[in-house]
Amino acid sequence: MRQKKEVRKPPPPAGNVTMHDVAARLGISKMTVSRALARTEARSRGTSEELRQRILRTCEEMGYVIDKTASSFSSKRSGFVAALIPTLNNSNFSDTARGLTAALESAGLQLLMGYTDYDLQAEERLLRAMLSRRPEGVVLTGGHHTPGVYAMLETAGVPVVETWDLVASPIEHTVGLSNAEAVGDLVRHLHGKGYRRMAFMSGEPARDARGADRRLGFENAVRALGLPQGRILTVGQAPVSMAHGAQAVVQLLQRWPDTDALVCVSDHAAFGALMECQRRGWAVPQRLAIAGFGDLEVAAACHPRLTTVVVDCVAIGRSAGELLVRAIDAARTGARLPPETVMSPFRIEARESA
Repeated sequence: MRQKKEVRKPPPPAGNVTMHDVAARLGISKMTVSRALARTEARSRGTSEELRQRILRTCEEMGYVIDKTASSFSSKRSGFVAALIPTLNNSNFSDTARGLTAALESAGLQLLMGYTDYDLQAEERLLRAMLSRRPEGVVLTGGHHTPGVYAMLETAGVPVVETWDLVASPIEHTVGLSNAEAVGDLVRHLHGKGYRRMAFMSGEPARDARGADRRLGFENAVRALGLPQGRILTVGQAPVSMAHGAQAVVQLLQRWPDTDALVCVSDHAAFGALMECQRRGWAVPQRLAIAGFGDLEVAAACHPRLTTVVVDCVAIGRSAGELLVRAIDAARTGARLPPETVMSPFRIEARESA
C-alpha cells in the first residue's frame, strides 16, 4: 500500500507572519516571544540568552518584522526622523543626506526621506504624510515653506532643523550658509581677476529660494562694485540642468555680446554653458569666463575646470543631525533645546574657467 506523501504548506508571506506564527514554530508562548524581542524585558524577566537567540533566528528565517507602531504611540519614541530634500540627482543634497544619516544612526535613529522636486506644495504633502508616522524630529531644506507646513510643525511640536539657508525667522534650529553672501564673494573674486561685465543665470526664482538668494547676492555685489547691472538670465525651472546652461550662454552672448564673465546658479548649469562654448569654438575663459556653485564632481573633472563655490555638504548634514539628536534627547525628557544657528563655511575655489 502506497504511503500518502506529506504535503507541507508553504510559509505565509513575510508581511503576514505574526508573533503567534513565530511562537507556534518554536512551540513556546507568544508572551515568551514578546519578552525575548524586548531586550530589557528579556533580561529582567529571566528569558535565557540561548532561547532569545533561537527566537531571533526564527524571526529572521520567517521574515517576521517587529511592529513598533503601538509602542511608539505609547512611548512617543518612534525612533526615526523625517527629512525633505529638493532632489536626489544633485550630489550636494545626497551628500547632505549622507552626513545626516551618519549622525542619526550613531544615536540609534533612522532617516525617512522624501524629495520635493523644488515644489513647496509637494513639501507640504510629503510632510503631512510623514507626520502621520510620528517622527521625533524633522529636517527641511531651505527656509521658505507654505503656511500649511508652518501650521503642521507648530501642532506637531517636534524639533525642527532647517538647512542650506541662514533663515531670518527660523522655525527653530538652522544649519546653513548665506547663499547671497557666497555669490557676492564669488563676484568680488572675479572682479579681482579683472572681469567687469558680468552676468548671472538661474532658473525661475519663485521655484528655487536658494537660487533667488544667489541672484540677489550677485545683484548686490555688482551694484556695490559699480559694474553694469541687469544682465540676468532666467532659463527654465529648478533644478537647472546642463541643457539650461547651454541655452543661457547662447542667449547671453546674443543680448550682451561684450559680457566677459557668467556666474551660474549651479555647477550643472555652468558645465552646460562650458560645453556649449566649446561646441561653438568660444574660448573659456578668453572669450567668456564661467563660474558655478556647489563644487560638484564634474566641476573638477571637466576642461577647463570650473571656478566655483565650495560648500561642505556632508558637514551640513552631520551638523543638522547632531543638533537634532540633542534636541530629541531634550524632548524625551520633557525639555526644549533653545534655538541654535550653525554657520556652514564656504570658500571660492579658483580654477581655469575664470
